[in-house]
Amino acid sequence: MNDDVALPASYQQWRHCIEVRCKIRLTPTYVGGRLAELQNDKDSTTSAFEKIYGTEHLQQTIAWFRRAADEFPQDGEGHRHA
Repeated sequence: MNDDVALPASYQQWRHCIEVRCKIRLTPTYVGGRLAELQNDKDSTTSAFEKIYGTEHLQQTIAWFRRAADEFPQDGEGHRHA
């Protein structure tokens, strides 16, 4: 891990890291894909993430992705749209 980059401590800091620093759009497709990976303990990227950042930060990151998913508008059938 790069020591001069602090891990986000809040949802707002996390979103800033994703959207501004990394220039990634938090779309329903992206958020859903990352949630599927991060919640799969057999996924190699999840294992690497947990090894580097720890279980607590992994769980916090999953919570932030869930919160982002909850912010997408839903249509009448429960589907989320950006």
